[in-house]
Amino acid sequence: MAAQFLADLDALLAEASAAFSAAADGEALEAARIEFLGAAKGRLKAVQKGLGTVAKEDKPAAGKRLNEVKEAIETAFTSAKDRLESAGPAAAGGARFDLTLPGRPLRVGRLHPISQTIDELKDIMGRLGFTPAEGPEIEDERHNFEALNIPLEHPARDPLDNFYLAVAAAGAGTATAPPHQEHAAPLLLRSQTSTVQIRVMERQPPPVRIISLGRVYRPDAADATHYPMFHQMEGLLIDRHATLADLKSVLRMFATGYLGSDVHVRFRPSFFPFTEPSVECDYYWNDRWIEFGGAGMVDPNVLQAVGYDPEEVSGFAFGLGVERLCMRRHGITDIREFYKNDVRFLQQF
Repeated sequence: MAAQFLADLDALLAEASAAFSAAADGEALEAARIEFLGAAKGRLKAVQKGLGTVAKEDKPAAGKRLNEVKEAIETAFTSAKDRLESAGPAAAGGARFDLTLPGRPLRVGRLHPISQTIDELKDIMGRLGFTPAEGPEIEDERHNFEALNIPLEHPARDPLDNFYLAVAAAGAGTATAPPHQEHAAPLLLRSQTSTVQIRVMERQPPPVRIISLGRVYRPDAADATHYPMFHQMEGLLIDRHATLADLKSVLRMFATGYLGSDVHVRFRPSFFPFTEPSVECDYYWNDRWIEFGGAGMVDPNVLQAVGYDPEEVSGFAFGLGVERLCMRRHGITDIREFYKNDVRFLQQF
């Protein structure tokens, strides 16, 4: 029986070596590997079972030959694999590559039109000497209202006009907040980027010359001109002897830099709690007056709230809608297009 076992081993080695040598690609080589070296039903595994029929005195020699054949078959497989890999990806089972064909262009991403607009606004205002500043999107009532001279009874503080997080934390069906939140200061998603101005003035003495750009949140029903989340650019300048004329000059230079032509700016009287006097700004573009945003001289109460002396310094602030500027620039009529994630729309920018 030992002779038959050794003969089977020699035959298996010859067949395996021939099969590995004949494999023309990776798929054929893998099929041959499974046939001869498969862990479950490989032919080497089947021949190995014949070792149990060999006489006890012949088993050491038969076992040694089994190990030699196994090692030889594995070496033959490795050699065949190296041969195919050196021949290229097509021989190894990969996709064929024609070097004579032109290259395939890569589809690269691009910035969202709102992000592009924000970067351009930062660049324009940077040339006018304004430094970008950032602040949290989750705010407390002091920074979002009180320090901006918005009293408790002001309609802008209505819970129906803001995203108060404490109300959401109370959960559906409960009339009061959880016990650990009853005495905590209410938090809300900021409704304006003016909160950044307060935070900067609290830690920085005059002069101050900043812009803040970012997301703000108001529970507006989504339509062509409104969205519950949008972006604002807020500008602030605090120094000695700042005037409305300075404000108008800055806004005109900004509008000219963004729209690429000489733009006229006009002021209309308005009211905002944190500026006095307050104005609405319009710019004349494409033969008509278009609403620009709100602005005005910083109210003395706001200066006092951050520790500034209104007798020593003055300043102006202005707020502009980023989506509105982007829509005017590109002729977009519906703000919801920015947030549909429609690649066909976004690829235009």
